[in-house]
This record gives sequence, structure tokens and C-alpha cells, in this order.
Amino acid sequence: MIVMIADQQILSAKQVCQSCLMADNSGLPRWYSGQLGCGKALAKSTPRQATVYECQMGFNVTLID
Repeated sequence: MIVMIADQQILSAKQVCQSCLMADNSGLPRWYSGQLGCGKALAKSTPRQATVYECQMGFNVTLID
């Protein structure tokens, strides 16, 4: 599941990304081969940590299982 992290809240990507011009046709972030296509990684992650990305709109985004 793709989630947005904002000020101690976890939001559904569908709530935030539907109005973004960078979102795909289903209103979700563009996720390719385990990486966010519409943002950049904030820091290197370890195998036990999820990588956190910053999207073009300024939200922190991560993929969690």
C-alpha cells in the first residue's frame, strides 16, 4: 500500500494524489520497480526500513506491506 506521511498522520495516496498532475490514470503515484517515479528518495534505507520519498507536491511517500 502506498501512503503519504504528513505531520504525524498517515494518509491514503488516493486522498492526496487524485488532483496531482503527476499521478497515473487511477489517481495514484507513479511507482516503477519499487521506486517513486514522481519524486526523489530522502535517505538510504536499510533492508528493514522502508524508503521514504518526497513527491513533487512536497509530501513524504512510502510503500508499506
